[in-house]
Amino acid sequence: MAEEAGLSDEEAVERARAGDHEAFRVLVERYGGRAQGLALRILRDPDRARDAVQESFLKAYAALDRFEGRSGFYTWLYRLVFNQCIDMKRRDHSAGEVEWSDDVAPGAVAGSLPGEGELADPARAYHRAQLREALAEAIESLPDDARRTLVLREVDGLSYAEIARALEIPKGTVMSRLHYARKRVREILIENGAVEAPGDPE
Repeated sequence: MAEEAGLSDEEAVERARAGDHEAFRVLVERYGGRAQGLALRILRDPDRARDAVQESFLKAYAALDRFEGRSGFYTWLYRLVFNQCIDMKRRDHSAGEVEWSDDVAPGAVAGSLPGEGELADPARAYHRAQLREALAEAIESLPDDARRTLVLREVDGLSYAEIARALEIPKGTVMSRLHYARKRVREILIENGAVEAPGDPE
């Protein structure tokens, strides 16, 4: 196992394709933690996140012959994990129940949240809880491409270049999708009365 641990991703993939299970185990140990972190951020449940990662590695192993190596192994695995998590959310109809953490909201709806000190603490807490729920519903209502890009940016914190590699799209497309997604989320929140339109009277 010590010898396999020094393998590059490309070498590990080639050996795994040839039936070397230890080589694939290297990839699992190398990227399992990062994959678990991604799944946990999306699903917010350790057990379901672990299931998603295990299923994704099984899919990756079964599809090694189709892995062309145009992107890195982890970029490919990242897409498998992300899609697996989204599929799980859809299957159990839990999308509308997902809580987006406070640190997601400012980037997704820049300028929409109340400033510090604007509300008394209990009122602020209630307002933010209501806003998180409305924000989750708004994000989940986006088209798949826009939602996926927004989640990669706001939830997982990827750079534009990393998102472009993960989704295999130009960086300019990432920027335009994010612009559309953020604009549409703000529009939905305004339409639903969750936030005030710019310039609205108090």
